[in-house]
Amino acid sequence: MKDFPDKMTAEEAQAFRDAVLSIVSQIPRGSVTTYGLIATLAGWPSHSRMVGRTLRYTPGAALLPCHRVVNKVGRTAPGWKWQRPLLEEEGVTFKANGHVDMARHLWEPDLP
Repeated sequence: MKDFPDKMTAEEAQAFRDAVLSIVSQIPRGSVTTYGLIATLAGWPSHSRMVGRTLRYTPGAALLPCHRVVNKVGRTAPGWKWQRPLLEEEGVTFKANGHVDMARHLWEPDLP
């Protein structure tokens, strides 16, 4: 990873990265989850931005269903024009404001 937030050791950052990638790999087709929920599941609830950096900068992450990760209100990643079409191919619906219909498509696995 490019950088480590304060209070996260290199070992913790590695464990965080591994957890993020594992969680993203489990998001079911036709569902989405949020950066914040992934950070919480990975054990670092205040590190949602680091989830985004992890997905962007980790080699091989593009092979995961990263398009299924949105922000807490269902907004897709800015500048990624293929995210919405990928989600729509899976049956994910969008509201009139362009956000994912989170009430229908949010995947929330049980917290450990």
